[in-house]
Amino acid sequence: MKKIKLPRYILWIGYNAIIFLLLMTLLRLALMLAFKVPEGSKNVIGKSLILGIRYDLRMVCIASLIFFVLGCIPPLHPLDKKWGKRISFWIWGVIILVFSFFYVVDFANYAYLSQRLTAGLLNYLYDARISMSMVWQTYHVGWILAALIVVVIGLLGLVKLSYNKVLSEPRPTSKPARIIWSIIFFLLLGWGVFGRAGQFPLRWSDAYSLGDDYAANLALNPFQSFFSSLNFRHSGFEKDKVEAAYPFMAKYLGIDPGSAPLTYKRTVSPDSTAQQGISNVVLVICESFSGYKSSMYGNPLNTTPYFNQLCKEGVFFDHCFTPTYGTARGVWATLTGMPDVELNTTASRNPGAVDQHILMNDFKNHEKFYFIGGSASWANIRGFLTNNIQGLHLYEQDDYDAPKIDVWGVSDKNMMLGANKVLAKQDKPFFAVLQTADNHRPYTIPKEDQQEFKIIKVPADSLKKYGFATLDEFNAFRYTDYCFEKFMEAAKKEKYFNNTLFVFIGDHGIRGDASSMMPAVFTEQGLTNEHVPLLFYSPAFVKPKRISYLASQVDVLPTIAGLCNIPYVNTALGVDLLNDKRILADNGKSNCTFIFEPDSRRIGIIHDDLYYSYGLQKGGPDQISSIKNNDKVELTDSLRNKYRALSDAFYHTARYMLFNNKKPLQ
Repeated sequence: MKKIKLPRYILWIGYNAIIFLLLMTLLRLALMLAFKVPEGSKNVIGKSLILGIRYDLRMVCIASLIFFVLGCIPPLHPLDKKWGKRISFWIWGVIILVFSFFYVVDFANYAYLSQRLTAGLLNYLYDARISMSMVWQTYHVGWILAALIVVVIGLLGLVKLSYNKVLSEPRPTSKPARIIWSIIFFLLLGWGVFGRAGQFPLRWSDAYSLGDDYAANLALNPFQSFFSSLNFRHSGFEKDKVEAAYPFMAKYLGIDPGSAPLTYKRTVSPDSTAQQGISNVVLVICESFSGYKSSMYGNPLNTTPYFNQLCKEGVFFDHCFTPTYGTARGVWATLTGMPDVELNTTASRNPGAVDQHILMNDFKNHEKFYFIGGSASWANIRGFLTNNIQGLHLYEQDDYDAPKIDVWGVSDKNMMLGANKVLAKQDKPFFAVLQTADNHRPYTIPKEDQQEFKIIKVPADSLKKYGFATLDEFNAFRYTDYCFEKFMEAAKKEKYFNNTLFVFIGDHGIRGDASSMMPAVFTEQGLTNEHVPLLFYSPAFVKPKRISYLASQVDVLPTIAGLCNIPYVNTALGVDLLNDKRILADNGKSNCTFIFEPDSRRIGIIHDDLYYSYGLQKGGPDQISSIKNNDKVELTDSLRNKYRALSDAFYHTARYMLFNNKKPLQ
């Protein structure tokens, strides 16, 4: 059999890649041996190790790409040119030094915090002298440095050995063969960096989809965890401001005044008004479900007639606001009960915030489901869900007997009907979350539905006047209502319908012109971004009512638990909108809704029919307006002080909770 002759520089890169991939695997095994595997983690260790190899392969492929590019530049070819060899070994020296340093610090960090190395360690550089003194007094720095030098010299020796071996190989004589092999090798390296065959690359959060913190840490390597957390190195909270806000927040949340400082835990027992017969929950998180675009708020285009009728038959909150804009932030707030107050990206992408307490787990006898028409890899949502919701059954685009229609996977109708089939087969109580996506660019209306669902035309001036930028957006909004109707009519035919609570809430709204339907503040200060419908629907158990006091996404799960007669432990900001003692005492008049605008760096609060906001960066003007009418509101010093204090209280508490809302130990 004829031997395949690879280009020598590809051979050299390949040999070194194998050396470092094996070494990283051995270091992962060393970590596992040095730190005992918890009993509950043993069943996922195999998956963890395999995933770890994929993370290691990514780092090896990134390093290999550097030398591949170098070898493609003739004057810098590492095997043919003297300067190419010098530069290559200089780069290898830097890589090996960084590699060794990262692993030394990673092992020390894990021994101290049971956590892989993150970019948060850079924050210690602000107090470098104190930090170095602590390191010097805690660790055997001299011996560690000596070992580091030995390791660097040894690894450079291995690289030199592989170099000499490759030099002894004959040169391939065919230039076309060298070109073909180079293309193949480049594509293989690109696949290794991407990490998987699919729409989304391998991400740090995939480690947390194992559902076990130890297994997740074992799978990661220090490079993946460090660079994934680099954007979040300044994430954190200001404890003095959290402490200053605590007396108000404790009173607002109904926390025992005698509790320890910064304790937000409260155990909630079912209220006497809770319903005894609701067995199941279906929570629908609705993509871009803007209040002013819908029929419930009098939009003349009548986009959601079916959902409008549902609202008349359930408990409908017409002054519900999301804390901020964005789907990932909306899912986070709904499930955790906390606003996502990350400035640069989203909390679901922050490795330091991956561990969260979610009230769904208090539904202890319920099967947990999450249905999404596309992939759950976006914004690291898969890791966030599977790491924090016990026993979650996650359904994605490949789990439905339906075609993908666009980047968001299968249509909302097919996702919801697929969910209905799964739920109809359950013989245990369940809590299911359905996340829609079609009311989003590219606004696809499936061909299979265009016979029954009629696309209609509206004059451009009418579209603009009533909040729509394009005809496609308008019809996609109408299609959402069609999908809700198809799902609910199918559900009504199933046994589970009669004892199920259906909850609908928008993940966020869409900024637009609502001036013909809402007070000016919604358009001028962007509240259309956050104003969404919130509906609790269960004809057998929930009496119809339209409620106009303030509600928020963070209140959804506590309210569901209250309606379902479920005792729960709440450690976040949400309250039971129908049973909270403070709300019952004043009919919700004291409610506050926190608003966070990361793009404009503004925070604010809606309270007592007023919306106040100010810029986090200096120079941002304070603004205050009525959400009931267009009357001008004078921003007196008294109002400014009161509303800024409220805004700060929610903001700093949310920042604190981001890192202090961990799920309880099992």
